Amino acid sequence: MRDQAETLRLKMMRQQGDLGRAIAVVSGKGGVGKSNFTMNFALSLAQKGKKVVIVDMDIGMGNIHILIGKNASNSLKDYLEGNKLLHELIFEGPHGLRYISGGSGMTNIFNWSEMMFEQLIHAFEQLQKNYDYILFDMGAGATNWSLDLLTSVDEIIVISTAEPTAITDAYSMMKYIHMRDADKQFYVLCNRAFSKEEGIETNERLKLAMKRFLDKEVTILGSLPEDSIVRKAVREQVPFSLAYPDALISKTLQLIVIRFMEHRVEEIHAHDQTAKKFLTKLRSIFSKGRD
Repeated sequence: MRDQAETLRLKMMRQQGDLGRAIAVVSGKGGVGKSNFTMNFALSLAQKGKKVVIVDMDIGMGNIHILIGKNASNSLKDYLEGNKLLHELIFEGPHGLRYISGGSGMTNIFNWSEMMFEQLIHAFEQLQKNYDYILFDMGAGATNWSLDLLTSVDEIIVISTAEPTAITDAYSMMKYIHMRDADKQFYVLCNRAFSKEEGIETNERLKLAMKRFLDKEVTILGSLPEDSIVRKAVREQVPFSLAYPDALISKTLQLIVIRFMEHRVEEIHAHDQTAKKFLTKLRSIFSKGRD
């Protein structure tokens, strides 16, 4: 029965054509500026005319909406429980950016009913149809179900700082994901670098470790400098790229966004690319949990 369902799903997805890119933003540890990066990165994409939605998956500690001085009265939990419609979860931010709160209902994914999981699939399916980019702002660290979700997305942006513990944890995060999906595309970025050289060294250390120990190539996006305006923008609840567009960090971010948009993943396994779509992989989470 499941094989028939998967066959039908693949057939439907072939007919749908291109879908939005499902991208997760992760870090091995907290305090590296992951959510701040996600918000400003998403905003920069939106400013370039892209339709972007952020799904806040930092369970119990989501703060995406706080960064723009907004609220999130409804969440995925409300939708999964049948109390809200999908469009009621989607809140608008600057420049047409949209965001969704995960709420507290995502922690026990393996205990969900089949109806709840179908609701989730439907929500993500609609988002992929209607947006160019879905950015999942993941919580720090790794859990079994978050690793499964990370295995499902198309690409992963890994945020680190130059601190040795942050580098080690970022590598461990990529290793966990790589062991589940060796074809996963990783982008690495050093945040809060005190110099250009420090940013380059941090990214190269991660790139070298992935190549040496896992024989895996990763793409370096670049680095963002340590800048006091970031903390100021957080206090003002305005994204730094919007409040201070002429600052070095904002201009550097624009270059990083352009680099990301122009990058094309090599289709090494082009013959089975369709079978690796986000929604198809995500469905396997529920199947595995109920076996």
